[in-house]
Amino acid sequence: MTDGPLTGVIVADFGRVLAAPYATMLLADLGADVIKVEHPVTGDDTRAWGPPHAQGEATYYLSVNRNKRSLALDLRDERDLRRATELVRRADVLFENFRPGTMDRYGLGVLRAHELNPGLVYCSVTGFGAGAGAALPGYDLLIQAVGGLMSVTGPAPGQPVKTGVALVDVLTGLHAAVGVLAALRHRDATGEGQHIEVNLLSCLLSSLVNQAAGYTLAGKVPGILGNRHPSIAPYEVFPTKDRPMVIAVGNDRQFAALCQGLDAPHLAGDPRFATNADRVAHVDALAASIGESMGTRTAADWFDRLTPLGVPCGPVNDLAQAFDLAETLGLDPRAAVTGPDGSDLQLVANPIGLSRTPPRYERRPPRLGEHTKDLTAWLDS
Repeated sequence: MTDGPLTGVIVADFGRVLAAPYATMLLADLGADVIKVEHPVTGDDTRAWGPPHAQGEATYYLSVNRNKRSLALDLRDERDLRRATELVRRADVLFENFRPGTMDRYGLGVLRAHELNPGLVYCSVTGFGAGAGAALPGYDLLIQAVGGLMSVTGPAPGQPVKTGVALVDVLTGLHAAVGVLAALRHRDATGEGQHIEVNLLSCLLSSLVNQAAGYTLAGKVPGILGNRHPSIAPYEVFPTKDRPMVIAVGNDRQFAALCQGLDAPHLAGDPRFATNADRVAHVDALAASIGESMGTRTAADWFDRLTPLGVPCGPVNDLAQAFDLAETLGLDPRAAVTGPDGSDLQLVANPIGLSRTPPRYERRPPRLGEHTKDLTAWLDS
């Protein structure tokens, strides 16, 4: 493996499904040696989450497990538990997302782990924390519902909708990775490990940013606005001659440019739309007027017409079109990983650009227990 900024960092990854594996994959992309501990029979739950499949494996699992090694251990087996304990002793970082108390039952809880390894960075990912919410199951859909995200997402009031991906898990994984990097910095300076706790509900509330702050600061409980924005207009989806298109006007200058592109000077001169606050107050009338114009051309025509004027806009792409766009812009959204048999997997690239130590893609997502022989020999030595 080529060196990365985290080369030499050993991560004992007891996590499964999405939040923790996403975080550990980010660390692995940056050079950490991530050892994925899995049950010898079932492995990570996502190994069975298909279709779709690629090369006989669930793409869900493949999406968040590259650059790792798989160690098959049954923690109920005395010898395997001894090996897991030795891994904890040698690791720099430990990830786990079991229900609170599970790791303690195996003698691998945070207090025991720090007795074994005082410098260990121990990261626990839960659904609702380790207190009163410890017994609650932490499924992304559930968090989206009870955490307020679905209350602001959907086509119309009374029609809540989840996001099209397990977004809360991904956001939690990002927060966990940031916490681990901060704790490693502290450990390198002091020698002290620490316990990082992140939970899905708190990460979602933090990620609701302006919507959450509108409540905490002004007592405003937002509702579903469809594709509109609570504080900006026009900022929504409009129909065109062939497919939907987004217009995201963020200031008065952009609105003036939009009116120019629409050949609609009457909108620019209408006092109802003079400022952003005015436009938000009269958003229905504004959207109706813009919609009449947008239906006369295709999305591509409007993009070519409005973009040079400085109007933020674009068609609603599917994933194939989104990847095509990224490739057209030279963003390299794909990461090819070659397996031991010479077969390639086209995964999604890590979006972090580092000028001297960029992410690397040198190990395909491991098959269940693929590295157990070598790793157990190392742990038993």
